[in-house]
Parts: sequence; C-alpha cells; structure tokens
Amino acid sequence: MPKIDGARLIADLKRMADFGRYKTGVHRPTFSPQDVESRHWLASRMEEAGLEASIDGIGNVIGRRPGDGPRLLMGSHTDTQPQGGWLDGVMGVLYGVEVARAFRDDPALAGVGVEVASWADEESHYMSFLGSKSFVGELSEADIDATRNRDDGTPLREALARSGFAGRPRAAVDPARYVGYLEAHIEQGGYLESEARRIGVVTSIVGIHGYRVTFTGVQNHAGTTPMPIRKDAGVALVRFCNALYERFAAASGPRSVWTVGRILLEPGAPAIIPGRAEMLLQFRDGEPATMARLEGVLDQLVAETNQSGPCPVAVEVLSRTPPTIMDDRFQQALAAAAEVHAPGNWMAMPSAAGHDAQIIAHRLPAGMMFVPSIGGVSHHYSEDTDEADIVLGCQVFADAAARILEAARR
Repeated sequence: MPKIDGARLIADLKRMADFGRYKTGVHRPTFSPQDVESRHWLASRMEEAGLEASIDGIGNVIGRRPGDGPRLLMGSHTDTQPQGGWLDGVMGVLYGVEVARAFRDDPALAGVGVEVASWADEESHYMSFLGSKSFVGELSEADIDATRNRDDGTPLREALARSGFAGRPRAAVDPARYVGYLEAHIEQGGYLESEARRIGVVTSIVGIHGYRVTFTGVQNHAGTTPMPIRKDAGVALVRFCNALYERFAAASGPRSVWTVGRILLEPGAPAIIPGRAEMLLQFRDGEPATMARLEGVLDQLVAETNQSGPCPVAVEVLSRTPPTIMDDRFQQALAAAAEVHAPGNWMAMPSAAGHDAQIIAHRLPAGMMFVPSIGGVSHHYSEDTDEADIVLGCQVFADAAARILEAARR
C-alpha cells in the first residue's frame, strides 16, 4: 500500500496557512489576492507531485495524471470562511497532493493514480459550491452573469477578470475518466472526539435549504407614530422568527438544525420605525422527508403571516441542496483501511455540514472521510486537529484509494 510522508503533509498545510494568515487561522475569501496567490502555489505543488496542473475559468485548480489506467479524483476547497480555520477544506486538497506523491513513488501502483482538485468557492462568498457545480455542468453562463459577492456585491465576472481567470475554459467532468471521487475533511463537530474515535466514514451528507425572508412595513417617525397603527417590519420579523423556531422544534428530526444567520433592519436607526426587515434562514437534515416537512412549516407560517398582517412577508429560495448518500463501495474501502490503521477507533457517521462531495456525486460515485476536530470547533480561527490525527487520516485515505483503484483494474 502507498506510504505517505506525514512531515511533508504537515509542512504543506502550514505553508498554505501563510496565505491570509489570521491569528491561529486563515482569512482567505474566494478570489481575494491571498486566495489567488494560494491557488498558484497549489498548482506548483501539484506539478511537483507529478500532476499536470491548471486553473480553469471559474478558479478550480485541477491536477491531472498523465498516462492511462484507472483514476480516482480527490479534492475539497482552499477558500475559507472569514477569519476561519487553517484546515477546513484545504486538508482534503493537500491529502490528495500527498496521496498523488505516494502513488507516484510506489511501483506496485504503476498504472493507476489519483487526480486532485481544489474547487472554487465552496464557502459561498459568491455561490455555494461554485467550482464543483461548474465541473458537473450545473453552472450556466447566465448564472455567472447574475452572481455577486454576498458581502460587497462585486459581480462574479469582475472577480474572475481581476483574478486572471476570465476567458479560460471551464473544466468539465468526464465520467469515463474516473472510478469516482473521494474527499477528506475535518469533522467540524464533536462526535468523533466524544466517542474517542480517530476516523469517521461518512455515510451521507446533509441536505441544506437556504432562504432570504423579507418583511415590508411602513417607515415612520419612532416618536410620533402611535403603537397601534405602526407597521413595524422589525417587530414582524422577530415574531415570525420566534414562531418558526417553535414550529421547527415540533417538526424536526433528531439531527435537524436551523439557523437565522443574519438580520437586517432598514434604515437601521433608533428614531425610525423599520420599513423593511430581512433575515437569512437555513435548515439542515439528512432525511428528505424531514426537509420537506420543515419547508412545509415555513410555507404555512408565511401564508398565516400574510393573512394576519400587518406586514407582508416574501420568501426567496437561495439554495436547495438535497441529502446525498455516499457510495457503498467507497464506504467499505474507507472502513477497511481505517480498521487496518486505527483498529476499533473509527465509526460510520453522517455529515452535518455540506461538502463538494455531494455535488460531485451527481456525476460520479463519491465517498468521504472525517478526522476529529478539537472541541468540535470550526468556522473560527481556533479550529484545530491533532497533527497525529491528520497524518493518520491521510494514510487511511491513501490506503482506501489504493483499494478502490486496485479493484477497478482487476
């Protein structure tokens, strides 16, 4: 089986963290100067690993293996959340680079190999899973035209031009080229740590629905407008939010989660009754029936609110990503490799976070593996994983890849 170099892997991860370093984490938003610089550095590491690297017209960095024979695609993302962690996404990309090196150096694996991708904008600075959606053919030119940065409104076309990627062809998946796709990631939760396990074999990836909920009231003077005649959009939002949380609790499953991640009141001054209010809502679950039930609760509450007044509410669907089951053969290969390298210290588990694997699974068989997150912390600069667990995870990942590819060429 291929043997990875743990010290080399850790050195690569620490070097990548220099691009946009923030305290103990990283601030590397999609298409920022730090992100673009890191993509070029990553391409050079792919070349060093024996891959032919390129950056496509949406910012995906892809390292392709020359020659023939079965190939397994590996990847994740290297953009980060604002002031985020040093491992979220990037660990899976650099696992792929290290596994490519290990395959290159193992004569027993001549004729098979891995290819590696860093998908653009998994973290949704412009669009959730932008790069992987492009790769599987789910991103049109019209989508690109309509997409803007979630924070400052920069058009995606402008960001691509500024980054030097505009005008390049966009890579497209060739299902005949690959046996499938594998992704490794930190867990971003505390299940592995609480169960004292070192490897998680992912069984399914959670579905995610995202919405913008907007309330329209009447802006007026906060001192001279009597309470009984006000149409306060902020009050309408708060009441709606409270009712939604109560009803979701009654309709949810054991792993359902929901979040109001942003609330905006306009014009946002203490002496003015808000004439408009907006909240961003997201809910997640691994069961399609539960997702449908939660969406039904939202629709019902919207209808009731519009009937009772005084402020009408409108809902815009921002995203609907269904739950995705991971390929059974890939789960078995990961489990077998985990049992060899961490006997009794692994577990099968669902993913409560979204990942590019659920998009790539639309066109290729896909599997996913987790390593523990210390304290269950992610999307924060304090995110961390023990280096021994990082190295162990990469060896398990390499072993599983070899098992999958050996089976493919028999």
